Amino acid sequence: MSERAAADFRDQKPPKPKEAPPVSEPAKDASPPAESQAKPAPAQPVTVAPSASRFHLRPVPIFMVILLGFGIPLLAGLLIDFAGDHMRLPSVHGSKLAYLYFHHGVQLILALIAIAITRRVVPADYGLHLPRGNGYIVPAIYWGIAFGFIMTLVDYGPNILAHTAPKFDDPLTRPNVIGWLFFQGVYVGPTEEILFRGLLVTYLATTMPGKVHFRGFEMNGAGVVVAVIFALAHMGSFITEAFLVALGQQVYAFALGVLYAYWFEKSKSVLAPIVGHNLSNLTEYILLFAMIASWR
Repeated sequence: MSERAAADFRDQKPPKPKEAPPVSEPAKDASPPAESQAKPAPAQPVTVAPSASRFHLRPVPIFMVILLGFGIPLLAGLLIDFAGDHMRLPSVHGSKLAYLYFHHGVQLILALIAIAITRRVVPADYGLHLPRGNGYIVPAIYWGIAFGFIMTLVDYGPNILAHTAPKFDDPLTRPNVIGWLFFQGVYVGPTEEILFRGLLVTYLATTMPGKVHFRGFEMNGAGVVVAVIFALAHMGSFITEAFLVALGQQVYAFALGVLYAYWFEKSKSVLAPIVGHNLSNLTEYILLFAMIASWR
C-alpha cells in the first residue's frame, strides 16, 4: 500500500497556477485624458530689440571735430613755415612736393599726439591696427581705382575733351615723377586717414553715437559729418580751379569720405581707408602723367 500510494503520489502533477487575466494596453494612438494633458504656456508678449539710436547732432563734439579737423593741418603748416624761416630748410618753399611731404609728416605726428591725449578722455578703439575680421581690402582696391578715374574726369575733363596736356607745376623729371607717385600712392593715405578717420570719426562716434540709413546701408552718423569736414578741408580748389571743377571735387571728396568712414567702421581699422585713398590718388596721377606725356 505504501509503495502504491507512493507511486500514485508520483504520478500526480501539481495543479497549474491560475494566470491573471491580461490587462488590456491602451491604444498607442489613444490620447491621454484631457485633464492629464500639459496646458499650453500662456502667450508671451513679443519684444522687439530696440534699433540703434537715431543720430542727433550735438554742438560740443562737432565743434571739437571742426577744431581738430582744420586746426591740425593748419598747425602743421605753421610749424613748417616756422621751420622754413628759422631753420633754413630751402626745399620746403622751393618745391610744392617737398612742402607736402613735410606738411603731411608733421600732420601725422600731430594726429598721433592728439589720439594719445584724446584716448585718455574718450577711451575707444582708434583703429591703429590691422583688421581683426573682414578688412574690406578688396572693395577698397576696386573702388579706389574706380574713383581714380572719376577724379580724373572731374579734374581734367576740359583737357580730356580737347586732348591738351594738363598744367603741372613741377618739371616732369624722373625724381619728381617718382616722388609724386610715391606721395600719392603710399604717403598720403596714412597721413590723412589717421587724422580724419582714426581720430575724428572715432571721437565723434563715441561722443555723439547714432546711425544713419540709406538704401539698406547703415553706418555711424559721425562718418558722414567727418566726410563733410574732409570735403571742406579741400575747398581751397574754389580759388585755384573753375567753379564747376571745384564743385565736382567737393562732391567726390564727400563721397570718398563716406566710403572711407564706412570701411573704417566695419573693419575697425584704418587699413582699408588708407588703401582706397592711396589707390584713388595714385590712379589719377598715373593718368595725369600719361596725358601730359601724350598731349604735350
